[in-house]
Parts: sequence; structure tokens; C-alpha cells
Amino acid sequence: MIPDQSAANFDSSEEGDVLDLADDEGWDDLEPDLEPVEMVCLMCDALFDSAQRMLQHCKDNHDLDIVSIRKDLDLDFLGMVKLVNYIRKEAKAGKGKLDVSNKSAFEDDQYLLPMLEDDALLYSLQDAIGDGLDDVDDDVGGVPVKALSGAGNDNNGVDRIAELEQQLQRAQLEHEACKRELEALRQGIGARNGYERALEEITEEHGNNENENAISNLGTGPNKICHTLGNTDSSYFASYSGHEIHETMLKDTVRTESYRDFIYENKHLFEGKTVLDVGCGTGILSMFCARAGAAKVIAVDNSDIINFARENVYRNGMEKTISCLRGKIEEIVLPVKKVDIIVSEWMGYCLLYEAMLDSVLWARDHYLTPDGLMIPSHCTLRIAPMTDAEYIEDHIHHWKNVYGFDMISMYKDIYNDVMIREVQDFAVPAESAPFLRLDLQTTTMDELTFASQAFSCELKVDIEALDGFVIWFDTFFLITPDGQVSAEAKAEDYVREGGESIAFTTGPHGKRTHWQQGVLLIDYRGKQSDPVKKGQVVSGSIGYEKRKDDNRALDIKLHWKLEGNHERNQSWSMR
Repeated sequence: MIPDQSAANFDSSEEGDVLDLADDEGWDDLEPDLEPVEMVCLMCDALFDSAQRMLQHCKDNHDLDIVSIRKDLDLDFLGMVKLVNYIRKEAKAGKGKLDVSNKSAFEDDQYLLPMLEDDALLYSLQDAIGDGLDDVDDDVGGVPVKALSGAGNDNNGVDRIAELEQQLQRAQLEHEACKRELEALRQGIGARNGYERALEEITEEHGNNENENAISNLGTGPNKICHTLGNTDSSYFASYSGHEIHETMLKDTVRTESYRDFIYENKHLFEGKTVLDVGCGTGILSMFCARAGAAKVIAVDNSDIINFARENVYRNGMEKTISCLRGKIEEIVLPVKKVDIIVSEWMGYCLLYEAMLDSVLWARDHYLTPDGLMIPSHCTLRIAPMTDAEYIEDHIHHWKNVYGFDMISMYKDIYNDVMIREVQDFAVPAESAPFLRLDLQTTTMDELTFASQAFSCELKVDIEALDGFVIWFDTFFLITPDGQVSAEAKAEDYVREGGESIAFTTGPHGKRTHWQQGVLLIDYRGKQSDPVKKGQVVSGSIGYEKRKDDNRALDIKLHWKLEGNHERNQSWSMR
């Protein structure tokens, strides 16, 4: 940062001496290193050293006069960006003669995405075209157009460069935090403060002079990472902006193929219908629906991934069917009054972590037709006792003696946090018990927070100790051929016994999914559980409560009794 130094700090009598740089050395180093510009023709592969020469080449050889087109169509800066990207896209497709007589050919926001990586022309529009472009005040990605085009920066160039450097540093730090959170979840560390903990670590690592301003300003701007109580949406949406988390979800074949199979096997439900995709991510579900015959698909997401969804839709030739909208479903206005189908992959860890279902139900109540369909249709939460002596020894008791040192402080939160990890089938010694069934056609938001849902599990084998409990969920697409929701009493049976509809489980007995399972380890406070015999019953109640300081986080409370033993209570958090 450059300190603020006003003229009042200088004695006018000494101004001549202060400003006399004749004897100073090293000022030549401030001369910018100018790299030669390499401008690619809009219509062919020819290269030029300036935008003017390239545009003249287009006029002489391709009958394409960009300057005249701008004047005829009265295009502003953003219009010119769209025009350039439209021409490059059409030229790449082999179209020699373009019809650019009307703005409608390139008015879609997809043309704001560069068709050519590091397109030098987009940075030179002001110099190449001029004539009115400097009057545009629109923002592109939070950066004023004037700053991008080079106009109006003569007096504040240094300050603007410093500001842009800070924006870049903030973006890099936020991206690194998201990557670390994902890696933590992959390793089964748990869901507690994943993003916030990563950000704190990065702040400590990078808290030096060149980065302290960027770190101190984290939390500003349109895509801020906000740490104030009660406002965690920004960090939530930011965590879905990167590629890695979407790659993980797409490669979860249990998840993705279940949606695909249901949609493709029930094309009669989608043909000619209007579909709303809430939290569309990369747009994969929207494209499934479009390919199944939907007349219109509205894909909504409030993270930066929506920009990639637009490009994915365009690259697959579905832009006439799928419209991608950026924003919260509760805040944006859809281009239709009602939709026939709502599709969404909203499920979080232990089903309700992140509270995305709230938004899906809001969309249902405001946009779904009375006879409309919710996809998926049902979800069931399940709980089972867990025993895993090997895991307890390797990952918990291990800290009691690390090369002769006591390091039990390393797992001080192990009994307070819900761990997300893969539990082996052998570690579940009893049949699971359902404790919450959700019918997405009728479920209300009030049902998503509950204090006491009963469960009871009978041990199938003898175990050395009851180490904890495991939570997972099953998801069902229970639509009958006539398009109505089936009223199955035991939807969970579809997973094990089969059924006409499609379903999948995230439990230990099924194929691994990216959700894995939620593990609640019992804190015996230095004591070990007594052995448990086959036939003994573990019964109790479980509650889900949203945290007051973060409505996307969860507190899970458990009250249970092992037959013949005292009753116990314990709470765990997902933050």
C-alpha cells in the first residue's frame, strides 16, 4: 500500500530540492517491461501486433467491420465483449459468413465468457474501438469496465493496481481454504469448522506484510467469506465454487447414476414439462432433464459454479432449453410462475447438514404446481450402534502413547464432533432403525428440526464394547408409472429387497458414496463400555437442532439406554 502523503507535508521553500531527481539513481528500473502484443484474428489464425491491424485485416479479408457493427447496433462495452466472443465461437465452428445485423444473435450472457484464453483483444477494446466505450460504468466480475479498458486510470493507476492485487490475493486465499476443507473431509477429520479452520491456518501462514492487507479484507465484496454470527451463507456458497468438490460429487456413481437412471427411465414424466433445478452446480441434472425431453429447464445456483454451468449447457447445445440463473432461490424471480417438476441434489452429511432442503421446500411452496413432482421423492434417516475396536485403537488410543509421549490433547474434540468417515459393515452389529421419514411432497420446514425421535436396535452378535452410533440416509425416487407419488409404508425396503422405483443408500452395507456416514463416538470419560451380548437392545431418542450462530450447522443430541445399564446423554456438533 502507498501511504497518503499530501502536499502539506512538504515545505514549499524546499520543493525544488525535493522534486529534483536529476541526481537520483535507479529510476530507470521503474520503466515497465513492455511485452509484444499477439493479437489473434477473429476469423482465422493470423497473428498481429496490434488490435487495429487485426481489425483492418478482418475488414479487408473477411468482410467484417467491427467498428461499423458497434456503431450500427449502438453496443456498449459488454455488448462488444459478447460480440467478440460470439464471432470467435462461430468462426471456430466453421461459419465463414456471420449475421451480426441484430443484437439478439449474441445477447446471451454466455458470451461474456472468453472463447479464447487470454484474449488480448478484450483488454484492448477501448484503444481499438474507442468512441464512447469509456462512458460505460458496468462492472465485470466486480472490476469496473473503465479499469479493464484502461480509461480513467491516469490519476489513480497505482492505487487501482494495489486494489486489484488485493482482490487477487483474497481470491487465492479463499480458494486454498476451500481445497483444505475438502481434503479434511476426505481424510475423515470431521465437519467442524472445515472452512473456517482452514482460513485461520492460511491467515497464520500468510500473515506477513505483503498479504496482511488481503487477509484483513477477507469478507468484503460480493463473494465475501463472512464470519459474523448468523451470516454464513457466503462461505457456504463459496465452498461450492471450485472444481474439486463437484468432481467428487459427479464421480459418486451411486448418486449421479441414480438421478440419471430415474430421469431417463421416466421420460414420459419430463416430456414437454418445465423443470426447476435448485442448486444446479455444474448443471448435470438440468442436462439430464433436457435430454429426457423437458421443454424448459431453469437451473439456479448462488455460487460461482453457475458460470461453468452456463458454459457446460452451451457446449452441449442445450442453451435454448436450459436457462442458468445466479442467486438464492428465495430471492431471484423465475421467468415462469409455476414449474411441473423440481429436481435437486440437496442432501448433506447426515442428510440435513447445510440446510439446503429448506431452500428446496421454499421453492416447492412457491413454484411447484399442485400436481407437480419432487425428485427425489422420499428420504429416510437411520441410526445403528457401532463397535470398531481397531479404529478406536488406531485413531484414538494411539494418542495416549506416541513414541512415549502423552498426546491425548490431539483428540480433545473427538467426542464433541460428528465425524464423517466410511464405516465398515462389520462395525454395525445391529439392524439399523429409521428415526425420520421425509415425504418431499408434504414435508414442512418445521419437521427438519426435532428434539426427540425414538429408535430401538437389537444386537445381532456379541460385541466387546459399544463405541458409538452411526447415522446415514436412504434416498428414494418413488414415482409410479402414472406420475403420482407412491405411498410406500417401508420405503427403506427398496434398498435391500428391490422395488419398481429407484433408490440408493449411503449406509455401510451399500456401495461407498461421498456422503460416507456420520459417526458419533461415545465419551466414557476414561472408562470403557462393558461387553454387550447378542439380543440386548439399545433404545433411545435422537434430536437435530440448528445452531443459533450458524443455521447451516447442526447439533445432534442423543439419549439412549443399553438394556440392563444406566441411561446416558451426549451431544455432537457439525459446524
